[in-house]
Amino acid sequence: MGAIAAAISLPLTSPTRRSLTFLTASGRPSSPILKLNSPSAAASPRAPTLRVSAVSSSMSVEAVEKASPAAFLDRREAGFLHFVKYHGLGNDFILVDNRGASEPKISPEQAAKLCDRNFGIGADGVIFALPGINGTDYTMRIFNSDGSEPEMCGNGVRCFARFIAELENLQGKHSFKIHTGAGLIIPEIQEDGKVKVDMGEPILKASDVPTRLPANKDQSVVKSGLDVDGVTWNVTCVSMGNPHCVTFGTEGSQNMKVDELMLADIGPKFENHEVFPARTNTEFVQVFTPSHLKMRVWERGAGATLACGTGACAVVVAAVLEGRAERNCTVDLPGGPLQIEWREENNHIYMTGPAEVVFYGSVPL
Repeated sequence: MGAIAAAISLPLTSPTRRSLTFLTASGRPSSPILKLNSPSAAASPRAPTLRVSAVSSSMSVEAVEKASPAAFLDRREAGFLHFVKYHGLGNDFILVDNRGASEPKISPEQAAKLCDRNFGIGADGVIFALPGINGTDYTMRIFNSDGSEPEMCGNGVRCFARFIAELENLQGKHSFKIHTGAGLIIPEIQEDGKVKVDMGEPILKASDVPTRLPANKDQSVVKSGLDVDGVTWNVTCVSMGNPHCVTFGTEGSQNMKVDELMLADIGPKFENHEVFPARTNTEFVQVFTPSHLKMRVWERGAGATLACGTGACAVVVAAVLEGRAERNCTVDLPGGPLQIEWREENNHIYMTGPAEVVFYGSVPL
């Protein structure tokens, strides 16, 4: 199925208000057209009745209102936030054109309400495309679904690149210099539509990750014991501009089966462990071959997500440092695979993967 285009109206007031108003919109010529009608004013706000009709372009039915994505993105009504919903392997984001101002258009609290999957749009975070600084083309900022602001997001930066290409009406291969809280990031849109990102060099010095675990290999923490509720896990700590704790299992265990993990139970205990002063993202990894890994992730500020680009990068770094993998790996995430390469010649990590449009929408502020 192609991208779905919808103009959606949601209140940014109390999350207990459930009455939603949906307007019509349409996507690319090859995309299905989704039309949603709001309940009548007399309908109970606690139990809205939505009438939904979907019209595919392949059906011989009179098309509903036609409007191009470019025209939608150019809309500038006062009091409305226009956005595009994207996902990178199921890690989903609300993208906002913020190029006209140096500060995000909405607050962290408003972002958290938008990210709510029951009372809002639903997303792992809200990403803002702001003007570039220090010679960069653009600045990327992100608010997590809990309102916190991470330094960077790997899947998010791929979505960011595709969003910029759409805003600027760019076709084919293009690269951008993006300023982030993790420093300079350079994504490049490939001819096949995937995005390859130069993620820079991993940070391994324990105090810079940051972690209070004592360094045990040069200044790094590699395959070190970490007590979590009386169980000792072997962990390697890596920063990709944001902190990661990577584990291949508990002390004395063989190859971990990541699908058997109770992630919602163990994830928060890692995230909020006292040895991580800035909290941490945590990756649980299973090794199939030296070039094929599988991971599940508990993200700081977002919980269990279907994909984490910086996490996949950290996983390959940790696997190489522990002697478990090669420098070029396919990393399977719940949402799909990423290709990760840690180049020895320049110490940079390159991540390649997809970024897809989900729908276009508007929300009153």
